[in-house]
Amino acid sequence: MSYPIPLTRGALVLEGGGMRGAFTTGVLDFLLEKKVVFDRVYGVSAGACHACSYLSLQPKRAFRVVADYVNDPRYMSFFNLLKGEDMFPAEFVYHTIPDGLDPYDYKTANEYPGKFCVVTTDCRSGQAKYFEVGDLRRDIDMVRASASLPLLSHMVKIGGGEYLDGGMSDSIPVKRAFADGAEKCVAVLTRDADYLKESSGLYRLARLLSPRHKGLAESMKNRHLMYNETVNYIKRSAAEGKVFVFRPEKERLDVGRLEKDRSKLERLYEHGYETAEKQFDAMMEYLNK
Repeated sequence: MSYPIPLTRGALVLEGGGMRGAFTTGVLDFLLEKKVVFDRVYGVSAGACHACSYLSLQPKRAFRVVADYVNDPRYMSFFNLLKGEDMFPAEFVYHTIPDGLDPYDYKTANEYPGKFCVVTTDCRSGQAKYFEVGDLRRDIDMVRASASLPLLSHMVKIGGGEYLDGGMSDSIPVKRAFADGAEKCVAVLTRDADYLKESSGLYRLARLLSPRHKGLAESMKNRHLMYNETVNYIKRSAAEGKVFVFRPEKERLDVGRLEKDRSKLERLYEHGYETAEKQFDAMMEYLNK
């Protein structure tokens, strides 16, 4: 499969969630199997990373990048922090893997004729900053910023700003997609239907370590409020037939944010694939209304 192919009208919104994104990779692979590529894609954190392999039309690659290296300290390790690197070192994740170990098809990705938007958080204001990605090699720092976890990553400089994980300011940008003109929206979530986020005291540490980035600490402090309001908005919208949602079942979601058990990741991938398979006809009916 390669471009040009008919694009599906509507916005595909991909939540983050670290290794729980294995569910997302299963959903995306089924969509690729059905040759369904949306003309608007919004990715947050891990969702932004997985979107890259979806837009380059490389099935299984997004899952491989996680599962094949999850126990490789070059990919993920707390010891990297002691060396002054990110927990997920940028050079290995965003260059060594795509440029050699598991080659990324930049040519195909850059031929994607739709809109690919990633969400980041402006560390000074604490507000969401939306970057439209064009050339994946040139704009990879936008994806990297979206997936850079606070306290575990250095802030990513883009232009004159400093940015981190978009999940702190707009975890599931369905409202943004509608504001940009999308008439239909399909959201891939990585939490079950009953999940609500609780408050965290980590913002105090961010305030201590980065006193000049007050917006960052505020976004971390209020993240649970933003997240829960967004989830409730999506539930209402889905009930009204305005949004279509793929989400994992609670009993199948035994994967932690920094999960290292490959077998658990494989099971969650399969759950994502099966969920998309079961709900595919309903999704297409929603899109074609």
